[in-house]
Amino acid sequence: MLKKLFEKKSFIADITERAITIAKHASKTIVYADSEDTVLLACASVAKEKIAKPLIVGTKKHILSSYARLKIKHLNEKNIVEPDEISEEFISFVKLYLAMRTKDGKIVTHEEATSRMKQSHYYAAMLLSTGKADGMIAGFSSATKPYLPAFEIIKTYEGISRASGLFIMDKDKPYFFADCALNINPTSDQLAEIAATTADTVINFGIKPKIAMLSFSTRDSAKHEMVDKVKNATRSVKEKHPELLIDGEIQFDAAIIPGVMQRKCADSVLKGDANVFIFPDLNSGNISYKIAERLGGYKAIGPIMQGLNKPVNDLSRGCSSQDVVDLTAITVMQSLQ
Repeated sequence: MLKKLFEKKSFIADITERAITIAKHASKTIVYADSEDTVLLACASVAKEKIAKPLIVGTKKHILSSYARLKIKHLNEKNIVEPDEISEEFISFVKLYLAMRTKDGKIVTHEEATSRMKQSHYYAAMLLSTGKADGMIAGFSSATKPYLPAFEIIKTYEGISRASGLFIMDKDKPYFFADCALNINPTSDQLAEIAATTADTVINFGIKPKIAMLSFSTRDSAKHEMVDKVKNATRSVKEKHPELLIDGEIQFDAAIIPGVMQRKCADSVLKGDANVFIFPDLNSGNISYKIAERLGGYKAIGPIMQGLNKPVNDLSRGCSSQDVVDLTAITVMQSLQ
């Protein structure tokens, strides 16, 4: 696990630096399902800095042309994987995908499976599933969002029913927001699962999670089924994970300002110092991280997908090349856990 990496530099800068150092010995391979200029420039930096070995899924002719136009020196043809319908690898992936879907009780034709494997995000997921890559990054294009391939091919690990999306919000110190990407209106059980999974992620970054289960209510200041959902989720997490510091339902200001917490819930274990925020629905989570990023000046890294058997992460369509590099570093860290 990482040990207090954010004492002097920003958290993101530190884990990126740590990832580069470790990757020189770990030799991890990260597969990318997008080949736009932003991603290719990021992959060139990843290769140059030895964060990971990039594999880019796409049309070889197009990518090689982009290399030349962008004057990329640190990538070559060996970094490109083009789905080829007549190759042994492609044929084996089609068969494997059919077997996976059949096992899940889904009826998929050979033609449908072939069509899936022609799509870069499905092919990338199969490369990850078969051990030819250690992590996957996709989603720069709306057509390559990694959710369906991840759920159908990589799947959640035992005991987790749903994956969730975490954002690291980094400024003076890191905060962790979930779920901001996947679950539109989670049930209380699903919300509890998101909280526990997020706690695991934060612990693996070497940080002690202090979890606020957010609501528009603090300690029954309002009555509503949405409040009850958060209360029930909090109760469930406490019962299953009594070692965690968690409180809810709680309003955001009480969770982070000691004076407000003293007035609203003086006995809270959070002491006004929460660093993990679990949102009651996707509306609140997605809106909040974007407000913090655009108005608050926080750097947002993610969404980092949690609960999957292997690391798969999603790119924001508005991300920069540096964002892709940073997310690659996070993916390398996940692959080592």
